[in-house]
Amino acid sequence: MHKALLLSGAWLFLISVIPQAFGQETEQEPSDTLLHYQIDDVIVTGTRTEKRIIDVPYSVERIDNSQFRFDRRVSVSDVLGSVPGLFMQSRYGNHDVRISIRGFGSRSNSGIRGVRILLDGIPESEPDGQTRIEAIDFNSIGSIEVVKGNSSSLYTNAPGGVINFINDINFAKSHVVQFNDFGSFGLRKNGLKVGIRTENYGFLTTYSYHQSKGFRSHSQDYWHILNSVIETTPGDDSFLRIYAYYVRGLIKLPGSLTLEQFDADPLQANSRDEGRDAKRISEKGRLGIQFSTFWGEGRSNQLELTGYGTIKYFERAAREYRIINRNGIGFSGRYIHRSQLFGHDNEFSVGSDMFSQYGPIENYDNPNGKKGDVLSLLTNEIIGNIGFYFQESFSIINDQLDVLFTGRYDKVVFDQVNQLFEAQNAVRRFEEFTPKGALNFKFTPSIALYTSYGVSFDSPAGNELDNYPISSMPTLLLNPDLQAQKSRNFEIGAKGNIIRAGSEFFRRSYIDVAFFNSIIEDEIVPFEIFGEVFFRNAAKTNRKGIELGITTEVIGGLKFKAAYTFSDFVYREYAAASIQADTTIRDFSGNIVPSVPKHNATLSISYEHSFNEQVTGFVKETYNHVSGMYADDANSAKTRGYNLLNTTAGVDVRFGGLNVLFSGGLNNLFDLLYVGFVNINSSSDEFYEAGEPRHFFASLKLGYTFE
Repeated sequence: MHKALLLSGAWLFLISVIPQAFGQETEQEPSDTLLHYQIDDVIVTGTRTEKRIIDVPYSVERIDNSQFRFDRRVSVSDVLGSVPGLFMQSRYGNHDVRISIRGFGSRSNSGIRGVRILLDGIPESEPDGQTRIEAIDFNSIGSIEVVKGNSSSLYTNAPGGVINFINDINFAKSHVVQFNDFGSFGLRKNGLKVGIRTENYGFLTTYSYHQSKGFRSHSQDYWHILNSVIETTPGDDSFLRIYAYYVRGLIKLPGSLTLEQFDADPLQANSRDEGRDAKRISEKGRLGIQFSTFWGEGRSNQLELTGYGTIKYFERAAREYRIINRNGIGFSGRYIHRSQLFGHDNEFSVGSDMFSQYGPIENYDNPNGKKGDVLSLLTNEIIGNIGFYFQESFSIINDQLDVLFTGRYDKVVFDQVNQLFEAQNAVRRFEEFTPKGALNFKFTPSIALYTSYGVSFDSPAGNELDNYPISSMPTLLLNPDLQAQKSRNFEIGAKGNIIRAGSEFFRRSYIDVAFFNSIIEDEIVPFEIFGEVFFRNAAKTNRKGIELGITTEVIGGLKFKAAYTFSDFVYREYAAASIQADTTIRDFSGNIVPSVPKHNATLSISYEHSFNEQVTGFVKETYNHVSGMYADDANSAKTRGYNLLNTTAGVDVRFGGLNVLFSGGLNNLFDLLYVGFVNINSSSDEFYEAGEPRHFFASLKLGYTFE
């Protein structure tokens, strides 16, 4: 504890004394970037409309990369931890993070479900809704849009919301940045970022290499990530962008532990997973092209067309050794018309999305983590989705009261052909129309009240459809009994800027508060049979919650940010079979949904000061509280709540076009032992995975901007 406090004090001393070597302190207007973006920037792809956040009747947050330029950026939890309503569980301190919004996504023990993930507006989510985010490189990201709540009327399988990661292509000048990150547990990350800007072209490319030994036994990983964007303007009212990425890497999987194992050594690997050499080897790439054009008076018409192709190679060593080869092709298009209707502002848009992946899946035996010689299953698989949507926004009172209607039809298809046993072939189709209505009322130009009601649709992911021995047709490849998850969602909230012009204290504050209530039918939940994970439908779930976000400038350069989420998630009706030596029916009605904390709060206070034109210092303290979570539907096991304290500091030095940024910090200052990830409904009581112990990180960036 004393060492941690000394380190924090040393950082404060560092940013106080270093600038004196460069000159006297100068008075500068503190940056309002943290708050200013909330009202002025537009959300383009996250809500499929070009409106200011204050005009959108959803809970929306946009994060600029300047807000996390001093922070650790190993995983998504490092940059999105302060968004209310968003809860993330990092498994091994790397990119393998469970993301849930309002409980959607909490069922996943691997990958992301229920939340649509985009990269530059193009789906990273696969056609079945499953997502892994290996291709997201935070040294390349310029901004992140988070749309919370039911987005099924705009995107496939998005009942929880949408997260859109946007590459940093909107730069003004050519530049080059070399970055170096290192930290505890053998963390190393090195790379190069190059941006070239001419009158008609923009080019961005970023290469990163990441490696880590991991803080648990058998949890090392490494990744190569290459991202590129080319932008050009064929005409005054059109633009063309080409997106490409390639990623290759490996992650070892230590597995989950029982309570006895966790208490004995929380950083050990599960002996079964270590013996299997459980791991994932991934190689994936994408090439996309997007064209957008405007025409008509005041650019009243817009057409956007996007096409992309994907490749994926995936090896997974678990009980079996599985190899997946998939090629994919996707397309999306939208048309937007803006006009005056009876003297009122009106915007209508219509669009379509299509994404299909196909290829073989090979299953082998797994002798100690090696691909065996016995081919147990060879499947040709096609997974595809197609959807059509419309969006109508009408101003009942111009610049004050807007009504929004959206609707979407989706069809998701799984087609599996067993090349060894034809009788096991199976096809599953899931389709639904999901409408939504919303109102947005602005009390002032910067404060709005909004409300919405709509239905959502979430089909099972491919691995969730794996059949099990006691289904109604156990010989088929796909589970014939698992149904899509549907919900009815209500939300009401308020957001906006409170500005006290001329005041020295609390000059500008941004507040976002929301209440939501969702009734979910046939919620998809995981369960185990003799150590193997399968999925079934719970009958009915009720999720109620409150989200509160506050960002304020206490005084020049000193900012305070708070995010709090209260979650009351209960199974209303749920009778399920428990399968061990025999089969019994258990009633879980009235139980609390596992893997979601009732209380989740993050508080941070930061101070940024420009000592002169060359030097800026920064320091931040962050506190995170997570209450205990149940680990199973029976509510027989529960984790302890925890409180974490993190510290970050840095110095940004600029001489003309040269920029040197050094930052670092210490997370989990008091080295708290806690459960960071819950493995839901383990039949062997292997629920627990440790959160990251105390660890340090540091970053050195060397950049040059060409005039």
